[in-house]
Amino acid sequence: MVGRLAAVIGSPVAHSLSPAIHRAGFAAAGVDWSYVAFEVADGQAGAALDAMRTLGIAGLSVTMPHKAAVAERVDRLDPAARALRSVNTVSWDGEHLVGSSTDGAGFVASLDDAGVEVDGARVAVIGAGGAARSLVDALARAGAIDITVLNRTAERAESAAALAPVASPGGVGDLSGADIVVNATSVGMGDDRHVPCDPALLREGQVVADLVYHPIRTRWLAAACERGCRTVDGLGMLVHQAALQQRIWLGDDAVIDTVAMRAAAEAVLTARA
Repeated sequence: MVGRLAAVIGSPVAHSLSPAIHRAGFAAAGVDWSYVAFEVADGQAGAALDAMRTLGIAGLSVTMPHKAAVAERVDRLDPAARALRSVNTVSWDGEHLVGSSTDGAGFVASLDDAGVEVDGARVAVIGAGGAARSLVDALARAGAIDITVLNRTAERAESAAALAPVASPGGVGDLSGADIVVNATSVGMGDDRHVPCDPALLREGQVVADLVYHPIRTRWLAAACERGCRTVDGLGMLVHQAALQQRIWLGDDAVIDTVAMRAAAEAVLTARA
């Protein structure tokens, strides 16, 4: 593979860690691929896909606000993207554009990387937005036996839970029975000092994960650690979903170095801090 280009599209996209992560991954894989960020305004996802076809761009990462619009415009969807009606990855299959969703699978991979087994686990997911929905779908595919969705709006919790037979809406009282508890909201991001729920509801021995990665060590994870929980930070999901994107673009024989990809992301976050 020589001189290929991949890119991330979104708005805003200047803050994205994807260029640093993917460039490190491509370098580790020893392929001549470049990766850039394109600011694409809301409503212009179709034009971005047209440009991909015209310019021969080898792969796209898709972030907000384009995930649903891209799902409507590609030629084919993978099973997760079809269930979610959301795409974060675009690749080529011959002359056809294929939309995939690696977000949820990336989270499952981050748990596996941390030595956390999903198969047979009971999971509580806090939140019911796009990220939470991707988790419900992927956790069920990975063998979770019970998934409880907690959200302030009952209808949204019910909608997210409808993605998997083992999922159902619930309340904070269900947290203590979970093996894995995940914050799939933006609560705690940046300077936000709030936590998604009262840490007193957690119990010793649980795995507590946070999808927020800025800061990497959120107040939620710190509080969970004080409760005797094992913690998994949100940067793992970001890195592993990118690694799965590279697997799609480069093929099964490619070397995918998640250690190098994470180090690149951490370096950017440190520089910004």
